[in-house]
Amino acid sequence: MGRFGRLLLSTLCLVVFAARAPAQSQYPSKPIRIIVPYAPGGLTDVVARLYSEQLRQSFGRGVFVENKPGASGIIAIEEMARARPDGHTLMIGNISTNGLTPVLLAKKMKVDYERDVQIVTPLADVPVFFLATTAAFSPDNFSPKTFAEFLDYAKAHPGKVRYGSAGIGSYQQINTKILRKRAGLDLVHIPFKGGGAEIIRDLANGDIHVSWFNITNPVGMMKAGRVRPLAISADARLPQYPDVPTMTEVGFPGVKAIQWVAAFAPSATPPEIIEMLHGAFAKSARTAEMQEAFQRGGMVAPPPGSLADAKAWLRDEMATWKRDIDDLGIVVDE
Repeated sequence: MGRFGRLLLSTLCLVVFAARAPAQSQYPSKPIRIIVPYAPGGLTDVVARLYSEQLRQSFGRGVFVENKPGASGIIAIEEMARARPDGHTLMIGNISTNGLTPVLLAKKMKVDYERDVQIVTPLADVPVFFLATTAAFSPDNFSPKTFAEFLDYAKAHPGKVRYGSAGIGSYQQINTKILRKRAGLDLVHIPFKGGGAEIIRDLANGDIHVSWFNITNPVGMMKAGRVRPLAISADARLPQYPDVPTMTEVGFPGVKAIQWVAAFAPSATPPEIIEMLHGAFAKSARTAEMQEAFQRGGMVAPPPGSLADAKAWLRDEMATWKRDIDDLGIVVDE
């Protein structure tokens, strides 16, 4: 390369650096938009709104949540993945939309999840109840009060027990498919586009009989006697619910998914901005307000880690689900 070529290359490098440096140092330069793949009111929406307030305080910019429910999270994923990759459009999803949907419904997506989406950081982990409606509020007098009674009832009423989920590919549907296969049950799947808020409403009304549900939202319905936890997907019984057995205790050790929530961004977002967001979310999780919210809602903040840790965790999580799904021969045909 001649002298002129070297000079031109140096000039171009300086121009690129000068163009990028201010953009990164000024981030965020406008309000941050967080897409949530469910209607307002469910766990993922609640977590998104808690963190959005903390980010607003950290960055001194507006942070607003936009709900885009439907298609097992595909609508939200595609909109986020196609957004300008400048850190101003994020998605907060969960085990269903960002763990299972990319494994089970990749052919239905118009983006390449592996290529177009990256994780920013895990945000919360929540144990999950296997909940049942109660006879007092069930139009058809659904009577089981224990997990064993549920199994007996379902076997005695094939094709009559309705279970709710956030849609095809959601953790509720996959967990129930695993349970159905292992227990030999014939259950009817009722999908809900709006996610948790709609599921708990219809469960409390007896329009559906059972569903998996994080321990955060149904507390009021449990106290009112409208829903009853039959088991919990956790490694051990929870101190606040000592009478609720684990799935392992009731004979189904492989059905124990923890519902996690995490933040995602378009994959072309500059690494410096992703690191900045990763740090901002981690700082938010350590605030007194968030710690109080976690404790109040039965949520657990993931241990602090690097961006590389987050990527490795998600890779392992999705690989584990894929292995379990393949081993059981589960297909999303409902």
